[in-house]
Formats: sequence, structure tokens, C-alpha cells
Amino acid sequence: MLSLSNLLGCVLGVSALGILWRKVIHVYLSPLRTLQGPPSPSSFYGHVRQVCKAGNAPTTRQWVKQYGTNVLCRWLFMIPCLWTADPLVIRHVLHSGNYVKPWEARISASRVVGDSVLVAEGDKHKGQRTILNPAFGPAQIRELAHIFISKSAELRDLWAGEVAAQGGTTRLNVVDGLKKMTLDVIGLAGFDYHLEALNATDRKTELNEAFSHIFNATPPVSIFRIIMDFLPFLDFFPDERTKAIRAAHATMHRIGTQLIRDKRTAIMRERADKSGNIEKKDLPGRDLLTLLIKANMATNIPENQRLSDAEVMSQIPTFLVAGHETTSTAAAWVLFALTQAPLVQQKLREELLGVQTESPTMDELAALPYLDRVVRETLRLHAPVSFTLRSTAEDDVLPVSEPFIDRNGKTQHEIRIAKGNRVIVSILALHHSPDIWGEDALEFRPERWENPPEEASSIPGVWGHMLTFSGGPHACIGYRFSVAELKALVFTLVRAFEFELAVDPEDVGSVGMFTQRPALRSELAKGSQLPLLIRPYVRS
Repeated sequence: MLSLSNLLGCVLGVSALGILWRKVIHVYLSPLRTLQGPPSPSSFYGHVRQVCKAGNAPTTRQWVKQYGTNVLCRWLFMIPCLWTADPLVIRHVLHSGNYVKPWEARISASRVVGDSVLVAEGDKHKGQRTILNPAFGPAQIRELAHIFISKSAELRDLWAGEVAAQGGTTRLNVVDGLKKMTLDVIGLAGFDYHLEALNATDRKTELNEAFSHIFNATPPVSIFRIIMDFLPFLDFFPDERTKAIRAAHATMHRIGTQLIRDKRTAIMRERADKSGNIEKKDLPGRDLLTLLIKANMATNIPENQRLSDAEVMSQIPTFLVAGHETTSTAAAWVLFALTQAPLVQQKLREELLGVQTESPTMDELAALPYLDRVVRETLRLHAPVSFTLRSTAEDDVLPVSEPFIDRNGKTQHEIRIAKGNRVIVSILALHHSPDIWGEDALEFRPERWENPPEEASSIPGVWGHMLTFSGGPHACIGYRFSVAELKALVFTLVRAFEFELAVDPEDVGSVGMFTQRPALRSELAKGSQLPLLIRPYVRS
């Protein structure tokens, strides 16, 4: 007869085995193991470093050729992982609530942006989107057009001064100027704050300095960084970078708190002479933070759905990240693409010079068909974000675009996946697919958008039959903002200058993990750069 202690031991043992099965063994015995895929280069990192490595497109194209659009690879700790460029699989993953950001992505991102819309999941994410949506509608973005144009003109004039000082032609790393311009834009459009990044003296405001410390240095994937992200309280001896980031966070929090307090006070003062209540539909502000605060104060928002002060605060670094890095990167790739296609550059400039004003409205920019095609083709071929990552909340069955042969030689019509398995959605592989875009998929050809291939309609993106801004409930909320700003930049710069690549095209690669920023392969240690020869355009 079992004693009470033995019985308790058996119960605890069975419970421990159950937890071990649900949390560990079940993940490793995933049915994903029947898929074909490349051998793992590391028993700890799996394929993580390959997937996160900048310029990995040739590797993943080889995966597609050898294994198809659904590939078994390994995530951290050799967990089976699905790498996919299958439009039907991607649609299911992005539109299903069963796929969430994995803990390692959420922890790492939350250290930068807090509990923001970029990190939140489930009802919390839905609630934040509901509050944020009014700030990103077409009418609101149209109100910001003057900021896009004026800051583009400020960058143009800054470059024109450098060109004149060099006697008519100068070599510039355009990445620097583009980053400063988009940073100034998000400062003004995001929360009505003058970051003053575009100035001849390179003087930085306090918030600009803090932002630079937090975002300019991305550490490589390493065991140490993963442990510190997951268990930051163990970081007893932080390095200089960590100390600088912590100090910058404190600065950003202090300034952000004051911004929110001032805006909230101004809103209440503005409404005091009326009813004292603010309806959600009554949103007369301009900058995104003001609109957010007004929406959050609306009387028709249930109390349990309002954002906390910490959640409102977290949107400030979110605006800075999402509204700055990707747009400046996209603009740099547009200029690079134009240097490789002089006839396209000439044709685009002719269209832009046909506009009779230097300060077009958003509607006037939207009415320029070739500008639209150039922007679309750049965001297809050089998508700033190369992939997105999800984790399965429950066991699932994924539909596939076409049957495939598994590693056992059997034909499969679906993919079974276990709870906890990761899914890597390859944006670049989908954008470079010859099956969708044709045999010239790797060529920069804006004319393809005159009659886009029918197969592109299968891509479940929120904009332009592409995944540049993702898709589903977690699609980029600010895609209209980004596209409008990018068009304003290209309009202003291409009208004013001729651009030529200052280095060998083969030397141009990329750096970064999620964001693929242009860089020189011969000088990767210097980070993102794109040296161009710039000269004023003179009408004949």
C-alpha cells in the first residue's frame, strides 16, 4: 500500500512530466520535423543567425529551390521552426489569433518601446489599436503633409549648400541626412517636438541624444544578450552601452512624461469653455500624440479600455522607431535603385517637374503614377523589414498553396504545427519569388506595376499586394504616414538633384537584423551608409 508521501511523490512526478511534455518535449516532437530543410549550423542558435543575418536573401532563395516554400529550420535551442514564403500559410498565420510574437521578441522589444502596440497581444493590442486608429486615418495624414514637404525641402537645401561648397558635385553618405530628416518629421508629426536633427552644426537636443543612444547600436545575436534580455536583473556589471541606454531611457521617460502632461492640460483647457467632455469623433489636433491622448480621454471609451499613462508613454519610442528607421531606410534604397536605373531616374524626374508647385498636397502626390510605381517597386525589391516572427499559441493545421513532398517521400496537403513552434514569415523571399513576380523578380522594374501579376493578389499585405507593412491585425498602423512621407522625400530630392552611386554596385550590401539598411560590404564595421555623388539638376 502506498504511503501518503509516496502518493504525493507520484502526483508531483506525474505533474512534472506533464509540464515537461507540454512545455518542452511536445515542442521538440513537433510534426514540423517531417518537413524538409537544411542542416542546422549550430546546436544552440539553430538557424537564428542565418535568418537574422543581413543580406541572407541568396541563402533563403537556395532554400526555396531545394526544399520549397515551406522549410524546416531550427530556432534557439534547436526548437523546430517553420520558415515560410507560402502566401496561403502566411495569410493563415498573420490573420489568426493563434500566432503571437514569441517571448524572446516581446522581451527584447519591450526593453526599448515598453508595453506598446508593437509588443502587446490579444485584447490589450486590440484596445491600443482602437485608441490609436483615429490618429492614422487618411484625413489625419493629409493634415501632416506640410511637415513632410517642409522637412524634405530643409534636407534638400542642406545638401544644396554642401554641393555648392564643393563646386557643383559632392559625395555624400545619404543615409545620414535621410535619418535626420525622418527623425525631425516624427518629432513634429508624432508629438510636436523639435528634435532639430537637421542642422548644420549637428547639435543634438536632449531627446535626440537619448534616441541615438538607444537605437543606433544593435548588438549581435549572442547567448549573453539573450540571457540578459530574459533576466535583466542578472546584469550586475552592465557594459558602457547598457549604461548609456538606461540613462537614455530615463531621459526619454522624463521628457515624455512632461509632453503628455502638457498636452493633457492643454486639451482640458481647450475644452473647459465647452462641455468638459471630449467625444472620440471630435479629434481636432494634429500631432499623433495629441490625437492619441484626446481619443483616450473620450467619454465614450469604457474606463477599462483606456490606456494607462505607461501605455501612452510607450507610444513615444514606438513612434520614433516605426516612424523613423524604416522610412529613412526605404528612402535610401529608392535613391540606390535610381542610380542603377538612369532612365527610370530621368523618367521619374520628368513627371515630378511637371507638377507646378514645390509644395504639393498629398492628393497631388498620390496622382503621380510613376512616382507611385517607383515607390512600390522599391518597397518590393528592397523591403526594409526582411521577415517577421510568430509563435504558435495552440497546435494547429496550416493550409498550403500546393502539395509538397515531406522528408519521408510522402505527399502532404497541409502542415501540422505544435504549440510553441516558431514561424518565420520571409517577406523578402515572398517579394523576390519568380513564381509570383516572374523571372525578372530580382530586377528593379517599376513598369511591372502598370499591370501587376495576378499571383500578387495572393499576398495578404495591408498595402500594395506586398508584405512591406505586414498584414492582419498586427499590420503596420502607420503605413499611410510612411508612404506619404516617402513620396514627399522622393518628390523633393529627385526634382533637385541627379544621383550617381559613388562606389562599385557589388560593394553595396546591408546591415541589421529585422531592418535591412544599406551598407558597404568592404566597410561593414562602419554601419549603415550609402555614398552617392550628388549634383544639381539643371533643366536643358
